[in-house]
Amino acid sequence: MPPAKKTILVVDDEPHIVLGLRDALEFEGFRVIAAGKGQEGIALARTEAPDAIVLDLMLPDMNGYAVCESIRRIDPRVPIVMLTARSQETDKVRGLDSGADDYVTKPFGVNELIARMRALFRRAARGGGGVPETLALGEAAVNFTAQSVTARGRQHMLSFYEVELLRMLAERAGQPVSRDEILTKIWGLESSSTNRTVDNFIVKLRRKIEKSPDKPQHILTVYGFGYKLAV
Repeated sequence: MPPAKKTILVVDDEPHIVLGLRDALEFEGFRVIAAGKGQEGIALARTEAPDAIVLDLMLPDMNGYAVCESIRRIDPRVPIVMLTARSQETDKVRGLDSGADDYVTKPFGVNELIARMRALFRRAARGGGGVPETLALGEAAVNFTAQSVTARGRQHMLSFYEVELLRMLAERAGQPVSRDEILTKIWGLESSSTNRTVDNFIVKLRRKIEKSPDKPQHILTVYGFGYKLAV
């Protein structure tokens, strides 16, 4: 019996974008469901439990940030890629802070988006390798299975990409890992001097794990190269 198709929820009110994504994703073997409004997208996220979500920032009834935050309350783990016509760094960071895992700026190449999806699912299928399911980092306790971190009496949920980034660093604990390798293996993207995705996620992880995020003790910067994890 063939494996069940991965379901991708597309939340976008532009019919030509939805049609293009549906055709391309279905051709690649995904099941696609779509919503043209934020509230409809939230309802489908609840009832359909998609494996990933492509979410437009600008919707007729509510903005993508609010939709993302609502979906995160339903499912803190589902990967969310935000589509935005805006290129300002502040908009991208706000999207990540609202719970998005990644962002793509319109106009975008469908092949790029599909590459990100495939990398995402490859990482999920590969699992944790030799990394234990729990990890102690100073006062923080990471649970990869529950996709959470508990630090200083507070529990924070980790999104898919936060887990995969932290797991990759843990697999090579004490060794520098380049930004280029992280970007390729986790996001399925080629390196770009303007791509701040990895750095933005490092900032998010430090906020949840480090006692003093501006003076990290565990998620360390290797200047001019990448990052390493000190356990």
